[in-house]
This record gives sequence, C-alpha cells and structure tokens, in this order.
Amino acid sequence: MPTLNAGLPIREYVLVALISATLTFLLTGLVRRFATRVGAIANPRARDVHVIPIPRMGGLAMYFGVCGGMALAHQLPVLRRAFEYSLDPVGVLLGGGVIVLIGALDDRFELDAWTKLAGQVMCAGILVIFGVQWNSFWVPWGGDGDILGSVLVLDRNQGGLLAVLLVVVMVNAMNFVDGLDGLASGLGFIAAAATCAFSLGILASSGGDVGSYPPALIASTLAGACLGFLPHNFQPAKIFMGDSGSMMIGLMLAAASTSASGKINYTQFGPSDTLALLSPLFVVAAVLFLPLLDLLMAVVRRTRRGESPFAADKMHLHHRLLEIAHSQRRAVLLAYLFAALLAFGAVSVTLFDTALVFWLVIAGLLLAVLVTVIPRMRSRNRAP
Repeated sequence: MPTLNAGLPIREYVLVALISATLTFLLTGLVRRFATRVGAIANPRARDVHVIPIPRMGGLAMYFGVCGGMALAHQLPVLRRAFEYSLDPVGVLLGGGVIVLIGALDDRFELDAWTKLAGQVMCAGILVIFGVQWNSFWVPWGGDGDILGSVLVLDRNQGGLLAVLLVVVMVNAMNFVDGLDGLASGLGFIAAAATCAFSLGILASSGGDVGSYPPALIASTLAGACLGFLPHNFQPAKIFMGDSGSMMIGLMLAAASTSASGKINYTQFGPSDTLALLSPLFVVAAVLFLPLLDLLMAVVRRTRRGESPFAADKMHLHHRLLEIAHSQRRAVLLAYLFAALLAFGAVSVTLFDTALVFWLVIAGLLLAVLVTVIPRMRSRNRAP
C-alpha cells in the first residue's frame, strides 16, 4: 500500500478531532455538576481503586463532543462525502446516543447486566439498520497459489450478526477495562487514532474511494472526544466516564472498525499482496487486543469459580499491575504503551517497510515488558 500523500484531507480530520476535543473538555465541567446534582456518584467499593466519591456520567460530554465534530464535518465540502455516500455516521450518532442514554441510566440507577446487554444488542441493531455491517471477511483457508486464505462474501444476515457480535464484545471489553483513572479514555484515543490512520491509508491506496471517509470520520471524532475528556479523568480523576462513556467508546470503535475493514473492496489488491488483505484484521485485532484479553480472562476466571461472567472482581489486568508495585499513573502509561505499539504497529505494516516495523514493534514490546516487571524484580531483591 502507498504512503499517505498530501492530497488526503488530513487537516480536515485533525480540525474535526480538535473541535470534538475542545467541546468535550468544555462540557465535562458542566456534566460533572449535573452528575453531582442528580446523584450519579461512584462511591468507593471493595474492588475500586479510588477512595473518595467521584461523579460519573462523563460519557454525556464525550457524546456531545462527537456530535459537534460530526456537525462540523457535515459543513466541510470534503468530509461531507462521509454523509452523502453512506449512512454510517448517522447510524453511529443514533446508536451512540441510545447507548449513552442507557449508560447514563446505569450510572445513576445501577441497571442489571441483562438489561444493559439487551440495550447493547438494540444499539448494535441500529448500526446494522443504517448499513454498518460486514460485507466480506478473510479466513485462513482456501486460496489459489499466490494468495493466502480466501475471502468470504457475507449476506445481510451474516454480516449484520457479525457486526452485532463485534459491538457487544467491544462494548463489554471497554467497560471491563475502565478501572483506573484515564485508562479507558487513553486506550480509546489510541485505538481511534490508529483506526483513523488505517482508514486514511485505505483512502490513499484506493485513490479517494468515498467508502473510506465514514470510518475515518467516526474514528477522528471519537479520538477527539477521548482526548478532551482525558485531562478531567487522568489520575487524580475529577470525574469518571461511567458506562455512558465506556459503552460509547466500545460501540464507536466497533462501528469504525466494521466500516473500515468490513467494506473493503479486496479486489483492488494484487493476488500476491497477502499483507494488504490481512492488514484490516491485524488492525482490528491490535486495537481490541488489551480489552479483549482482559474480557476473556475475566470470563474464564469467573465461570471457573461458578460465578456470572458479569460479576465484578479485582483481578483485571490493571489491578495486577498495581499488585506488582506500579503506581496508578505508571500502570496506565504502561497500558498506553502496549496498546500503542500493537495498534500503530499493525497500521504501520500497511504503510511502511514490513520488516523494519516488525523489529521496531518487537523491540518496543520487549522494552515494555522489562519496564513492567522491574518493580517485581526489585521487590524480590529487597526481600530477606
């Protein structure tokens, strides 16, 4: 795939992201006062890290920031194509609005897990109705000589079911990982920025295909909202995003990934360009890796104990980082580092020299692992 070129609307996407960030930053203070007034307060529990009551429902500010960025994009001649040739952004606004409302109710009244799951499926269905679904999917079998694997063409029912499954999994993964100040918002920013960069790469390689505008727009507005919320949420947090924010991040990431990877015209790549065929899945897998790993470990751990997969505990990845003597900030920054290496490494192999990117990512991961285990090594050396 070719590198990004000067003809891409990068400045427009950056402007949209900055507007989303600015609106989110400015509105978070108002939402904080509103959450305090209506009683949407996170009181400390045994599994929590914070020790004082903190308002939540920050997802409201993030959603309005996304709406502001989308509204600006609709007025820009170039980015308006995302609305003229696709209903993906409209579906995200509607589905995101409903899931933020459900999350806000949970932030205030503590809804049960099955009610939230039903709401998540409903919001995923809204996305599917507006066309956010998979049209094709790569599988590692089949193929004819030069090309590895084959591409499955999905019908509307199969593509819609796959999209619903991805939304539900991603929403719950982001909800599970939201346990430290700034963790979910930072991971959301990294994942959204990587997805936006990948979409721009597809836009460059396709010669300006309008199908690549919606995922880049969805990802850029989400990246801006997460960035604008982060100063209020980084340790020590003044407000939590709550389920209204974490579920919105999960839904928008799933929508952006589906819009970017599920609608690609694979015939534009040469038969020997296997990496280009695999790159969408690499990006999606890398973006979802940390939250999904945490989700999978939590489900296995809880079901082995005979508990509900939705039961809360204090054994998530971020809790384990705290257990080996990392501070909250260091644990969050380490999570950022792992996520950035995986997500941007996956994007980079589609844009630059594959071998160089591979070794740089491996070196970065080894350094991150070393930094992660240093506190435990020190504690063992100090032990009598």
